[in-house]
Amino acid sequence: QVQLVESGGGLVQTGGSLRLSCAASGSTRSINTMGWYRQAPGKQRELVAIIHTGGSTNYAASVKGRFTISRDNAKNTVNLQMNSLKPEDTAVYYCNCISTPYVYWGQGTQVTVSS
Repeated sequence: QVQLVESGGGLVQTGGSLRLSCAASGSTRSINTMGWYRQAPGKQRELVAIIHTGGSTNYAASVKGRFTISRDNAKNTVNLQMNSLKPEDTAVYYCNCISTPYVYWGQGTQVTVSS
């Protein structure tokens, strides 16, 4: 079992920045991919960014160049630096990790970008 706890959400104006953090605990040795997803009201949950154990990353096209995902394997944390935020980035952001064959989710943190 892996537990994920997010922090760092909040309210920010258009063009502002936020940094999300996620700490994993429990059976962390088996974690490979970690990432962030988001879900806006009335929409499906979507991938924002993922980072693999070796450090390779993938981003959604909508956030590429604005968001940066990073990971500290020793501390079992994954962060998401979000810059140049837009109102369409407003959503609940969820931390995610894969410990094959299991997938774990955090409880979510709200990010609201005002216009």
